[in-house]
Amino acid sequence: MQSEQLVDLVTHALEDMKGQQVRVLDVRGKTPLADYMVIASGTSNRHVKSLADSVAVKAKEAGVQPLGIEGQEGQEWVLVDLNDVIVHVMLPKVRDFYNLEKLWLAEDAGDDASGQWPGPDVIRRIRH
Repeated sequence: MQSEQLVDLVTHALEDMKGQQVRVLDVRGKTPLADYMVIASGTSNRHVKSLADSVAVKAKEAGVQPLGIEGQEGQEWVLVDLNDVIVHVMLPKVRDFYNLEKLWLAEDAGDDASGQWPGPDVIRRIRH
């Protein structure tokens, strides 16, 4: 499965489970770890775990075995490693504290400097 297809699968899984502020970051050329990072927020510890579980299940159904799932114990930040796509699901306070978007998009801050979360149309543009 191409990484772009996997991003679509992940974002749909997160949206189906009411994940909030779903963001796709293109990190090709910035790290050898992955092509994309997907970041989403959950409303509670249980919601964070459910979102991550949904991503893992949908990936397995599509024939993609997660390389690892970290953080399920604390459930404030769960990472699902799908090789070319790394998924971070966090509580809003954890997401605000670590601010991964700023870390990975520091040199691309231009349009993103407003601090506003992009809508689905912007997320789609980020992908391509």
